[in-house]
Amino acid sequence: METIKIKYLSDKIEKLRYIDGKSDWIDLRAAERVELKAGEFKLIPLGIAMQLPKGYEAHIVPRSSTFKNYGIIQTNHCGIVDESYCGDNDQWFMPAYALRDTVIEVNDRICQFRIFEHQPALHFAEAETLGNEDRGGHGSTGKQ
Repeated sequence: METIKIKYLSDKIEKLRYIDGKSDWIDLRAAERVELKAGEFKLIPLGIAMQLPKGYEAHIVPRSSTFKNYGIIQTNHCGIVDESYCGDNDQWFMPAYALRDTVIEVNDRICQFRIFEHQPALHFAEAETLGNEDRGGHGSTGKQ
């Protein structure tokens, strides 16, 4: 089990833990009250800084209920934090765009993260053929 150093930049948010003990994703919470009007953008502070292990990165995405509950979308759709963003004041944020007027309270769960190992170094070899049968379309159905 890896040990990860975390610095809480707010004493108003709950400490990190796995989502209801059922998932390996971990909820992140708003560290301040945020009011947004439809069409506004804001970096919502998440109240933490973290020292990820060398060779790892965190992927931050909205919770499945974030849009329904708050009417916001994450503008980069998936935020990536690598191990170099590890200073005492390197706070994590959720870049949010409001599609309706909304209020997010301190400690509201608005996004989640999971830690992944960096992708290994890859080499791309150009080929005349891939040697596989064509599926004939888009997506899993093979139909256009």
